[in-house]
Amino acid sequence: MHKFRIKLTVLFMLLIGLTVLAAGLWMSQSYKENHQEALKEHMVAEIRVLNAAAPWPEGKPEAEQASYLQSQAERFKKLADMRVTYIRPDGLVLGDSDHDPKTMNNHSDRKEVKEALAAGLGSSIRNSPTLGENMLYVAMAVKSGDRTVGIVRLAVSLKDVERSLGNMWLALVLGLIVLFVIAAAVSYRIALNVTRPLERMTSAAKRMADMDYGIRVPAEGKDEVSELARALNAMAASLQSHVNEIRQNELRLQSVLDNMTSGVVMIDTDGRITLYNRGAERLLGSTAKERVGRSYTEAKQQYELLQLVREALQDHEPRHEELTVYFPEERLLELNLVPMRMNEHEDPGLLLVLQDVTAIRRLERMRSEFVANVSHELKTPVAAVKGFAETLLAGAMNDPETAQSFLTIIHDESERLNRLIGDILELSKIESRRSPLQFSPVDLHAFLERLIEFMSTEATKKNIKLDLEVEEGLFVEADEDRLGQIILNLLQNGINYTPDGGMVKVHAELLEGSDPEGADDRVRITVSDTGIGIPKKDLPRIFERFYRVDKARSRSSGGTGLGLSIVKHLAELHHGSIRVESTVGVGSRFILELPLLQP
Repeated sequence: MHKFRIKLTVLFMLLIGLTVLAAGLWMSQSYKENHQEALKEHMVAEIRVLNAAAPWPEGKPEAEQASYLQSQAERFKKLADMRVTYIRPDGLVLGDSDHDPKTMNNHSDRKEVKEALAAGLGSSIRNSPTLGENMLYVAMAVKSGDRTVGIVRLAVSLKDVERSLGNMWLALVLGLIVLFVIAAAVSYRIALNVTRPLERMTSAAKRMADMDYGIRVPAEGKDEVSELARALNAMAASLQSHVNEIRQNELRLQSVLDNMTSGVVMIDTDGRITLYNRGAERLLGSTAKERVGRSYTEAKQQYELLQLVREALQDHEPRHEELTVYFPEERLLELNLVPMRMNEHEDPGLLLVLQDVTAIRRLERMRSEFVANVSHELKTPVAAVKGFAETLLAGAMNDPETAQSFLTIIHDESERLNRLIGDILELSKIESRRSPLQFSPVDLHAFLERLIEFMSTEATKKNIKLDLEVEEGLFVEADEDRLGQIILNLLQNGINYTPDGGMVKVHAELLEGSDPEGADDRVRITVSDTGIGIPKKDLPRIFERFYRVDKARSRSSGGTGLGLSIVKHLAELHHGSIRVESTVGVGSRFILELPLLQP
């Protein structure tokens, strides 16, 4: 913009300078012509006066004419300070005020002489080789009747005229310099006023190019530049509104993508990853910084996934697959690969949506197993009841001993069926949280003593010793009924799976946390036995519904296979945890940990 300002200033100065120069040239030429014309008229008048004062000596010998004219030329030189020359019609010089006529050339070829002979009056301007100056020559023919008898010529130096013109040009140049300085200042000021709004608009346009749409240009005037500034401000406001809307939409979209549980990966036609959200980072074990802008083939950990992506990019067909990946951990992923075309002239890229269905498939498997287990567990007592009832109806009722035995079996199987249905309903109620827990302080010493006493009769039948170790005054905040259900279930299992003469022990202790106010203190209740133990391979599944280590013994002891599952859910409702440690042939330890105070 500074260059434009300088160009505009120089343009103004050139226009002013050329205008003044043209005016000076015109004035100089006009002055020169007017001055020469006035001088010429003055010289013509003087020639007439000279002819009247000293007529041409007609009829005298040539020598006398020459002497007379020479004397007159010298006399008029002194009077008028002009060069006077007398010339015969044939061009011979008869008298000259400045030179000896005998040494002078014939003047018949002089322009002024020719014009005088032809028209009676002639003039010319030329450099005099004799004097070395520019001279104005005016010649007039002397007539005698219709005959030209001679020519009188006056010559005056133009040195004064040229000096005057030189002085005029000097004044003109000095004036032009002063005018240039003034013009430069005025032109620069005008150019500044013209270019300053343009500079502001240029600066504003550059800032808009840098995504700064908050800039505004002052536009107070009513001229075209102000109109342009207002149009630029309106454009900036419109762009700012649209960009803000685009940014908000982009932030919303980015927020949606970042908070999606599904992984979203976008791949262009060249196989480069252009989008990689947080869900994809979690599921595929690499960050967006590592993947965006690079080829999808660099993810070497998921070879089967790469194969699916490669095939989808080649076929341009939607795909729906389920794939197990093992990095960063083992997961079952549901994959949706959809071709995505950015414009009509390019091959489609690929949109990959990943959904972790590991938990869903596990729950489906558990539900299927649960239905199968429930059907199996219900089928056994129902079949027994039906079979023995049909046998009784077929005539076994007539035998009192057989009838008594069959009815006893039917009664036991119906009891077992009743317990199974009760446990299923109880588990369903616990999982659905339809019966909220009622927390209250529980004195563990007295509470566990009552439970040991309740189970002592059953333990005595197998000669099993029940032992209790608990600190006096140890309290825990819990639902007393539900906590009793947990401990009784663990004691029941311990008694059932411990051989005659064994021991079941209950131990309770306080575990102090790091919080000085005791907010993270916990209570640990351990139920251990000297029973048959649990194989290591069965430990991870021991708390699953209907899972039994020894199925035959479990059924003979009246177990439904739901007890430990109920225990686990009740422990979680108390914000606690339960785990098992066991050695086959040595015994098992069930460790229940509950917060001292419920959060």
